[in-house]
Amino acid sequence: MVRRNDQRRAALVDAAIEVLAREGARGLTFRAVDTEAAVPAGTASNYFASRDDLLTQAGARVYERLQPDEATIARQRAAGRDRETYAELMRELVGRIARFRTGYLALLELRLEATRRPELRKVLTERVRADLDANVAYHEASGLPGDAMAVKLLMLTLNWLIVEQLTLPDVFTEAEREQLVTAAVERIVAAE
Repeated sequence: MVRRNDQRRAALVDAAIEVLAREGARGLTFRAVDTEAAVPAGTASNYFASRDDLLTQAGARVYERLQPDEATIARQRAAGRDRETYAELMRELVGRIARFRTGYLALLELRLEATRRPELRKVLTERVRADLDANVAYHEASGLPGDAMAVKLLMLTLNWLIVEQLTLPDVFTEAEREQLVTAAVERIVAAE
């Protein structure tokens, strides 16, 4: 029987994210999640039908937690519609993701695990595709310069910059990372 206490489930999924980031997918066990969440042994197994279910829900939760808050969205909507504003939005995005280091590292672990688990690959593919489509739609409605291809290219470029920042943080200084984001926007997004 799967339990329905939504707060407890969220705490367990958040604990799973932390375990994934620290121990990798092989270290993700119900016992490790129980320990990380500081709940009695056996709790996670009451909330998730299987380890695959826990992996899938952890992936979805990372995306939930990476979403900008309402204040950020309002600020973005009120901002200018030029490449400098676009670059600022991208720097903010990179910063938001970097602040949730364990979430992004857990997502990388899930992507690697998806190469071995077709069902997880299917779920992550659908989620990443939906995220990409939502970003393109948001961009097109925003009036910012650039097209769907620019959004996709920036996503690919900035994803690797984020990986570099989270895994080898001393490769680029903070100032260099900001310059790289600005340069990416300037070179990928055509001037209007």
